[in-house]
Amino acid sequence: MYVYDEANNLAKAIQESKEYQEYKKIKEELNSNATTKEKIDNFEKLRYEVQAMSFQGKEDPEKMKKLQEMYNILNEDKKIKEYFDIEVRFNIMLADVNRIISESVKELI
Repeated sequence: MYVYDEANNLAKAIQESKEYQEYKKIKEELNSNATTKEKIDNFEKLRYEVQAMSFQGKEDPEKMKKLQEMYNILNEDKKIKEYFDIEVRFNIMLADVNRIISESVKELI
């Protein structure tokens, strides 16, 4: 049970982290505005489509261009830019945690 206890402790530590708290707060704030939420949702949907195509080895230059244009427009909004910055910091933290865990078992994989 020790590993599961530690996993639960890690989950709690992540939820208590500055990165998680800031990300949650700004996400809730932006989601409370229907127009802003819709803009971000549309951007996220397109970003997901582009990433999925990339994983499949496909490219769509038009979608890439549209994604970049949407990002540039959204980034002009100070609050949305802050959201993107916080989202990046949160994702870096998660990636670092995943890397640390993966490295601990790399000899078995």
